[in-house]
Amino acid sequence: MTLRVLITADAVGGVWSYALDLARGLANHGVETILALTGPAPSADQRAVAASIPSLTPIETGLPLDWLVETPAEVAQAGAAIARLASATRVDLVHLNTPALAASAGAFDVPLVIAAHSCVASWWEAAATGLLPDAFRWRTELHAAGLRAATHAIAPTAAFAATAHRLYGVRPSVVHNGRDPFTHRPAPMHDAAITVGRLWDKGKDVRTLDAAAARLSVPLFAAGSLQGPNGDSIEPEHLHPLGHLSDEQLGERLAARPVFVSSALYEPFGLAVLEAAAAGCALVLSDIPTFRELWDGCATFVDPHDAPGFAHAIDALIGDQNRRVSQGEAARARARRYTPAATAAQTYAIYRGLLPATEAVAA
Repeated sequence: MTLRVLITADAVGGVWSYALDLARGLANHGVETILALTGPAPSADQRAVAASIPSLTPIETGLPLDWLVETPAEVAQAGAAIARLASATRVDLVHLNTPALAASAGAFDVPLVIAAHSCVASWWEAAATGLLPDAFRWRTELHAAGLRAATHAIAPTAAFAATAHRLYGVRPSVVHNGRDPFTHRPAPMHDAAITVGRLWDKGKDVRTLDAAAARLSVPLFAAGSLQGPNGDSIEPEHLHPLGHLSDEQLGERLAARPVFVSSALYEPFGLAVLEAAAAGCALVLSDIPTFRELWDGCATFVDPHDAPGFAHAIDALIGDQNRRVSQGEAARARARRYTPAATAAQTYAIYRGLLPATEAVAA
């Protein structure tokens, strides 16, 4: 029999890429995926990518993102709606990428795999100061309740799994995320730097890169939105904003192997770093546990908030092409560890272990 899985996602951040890559990989194991989308509607480009994946049925639920609602009741209602959708679509298993949706105990009647991609409590620790605000406190409580309701919890790095264990007492198993390289012909190396992501997110600390850009001998481009759905925004003075880039456009940029830079204070994995590494870009990264775990030995690390340090590291690579090429090739070799096929194979093995023996064998 065919295994049917409902996976939740949104079109705002990296979970979108994660979910689509996972669905594509699971199709190779004979898995049918129902993709339940919450939050703002996907773009036409995003819909086209989803439509190209075999055995994937996207459903735009109209439900809100948990971090954009005002009350716990709205999260509970969204979780109940996802549980009803799982029942109506007759799936064998549910894979939630938002733990809070499982906070209402007993709402789901099939095994629950819950992926802990991030959380507001750990984001606050890394990117803010002072006591956790009330709006974050109840979200943290729902996140904890959801993780405890999981049949099996996973995290994208050992660093973030340790954070989840420290904050919530749940020890997820580690399943690294993966991305396939963009397919573009090699291009002449471009003397520039680039950062990619949610530029408005304080956890990405793009302000440090904006200050570094003022010191650089080359342009520092920034791909991504300057305005977040929660109202946060940034207006850079020295970066060169590119706006949102499709995978095709980003792949074309990365093919010229600019120095890729991330000054993130908070990053449970970092798909943009992986995309750049797979293209052969030399990496300049903030010295945080996640990046050390994934990229130690093939990246240049800079202390967080150190704008002069980032500028110096980027210019040093621009000025030494041999080192830049060598470091980019080392990053490309490391990136081969983190593929969607590997992510899907590990995740599928977890799914099979949670299903009755006869059903798992048939799948």
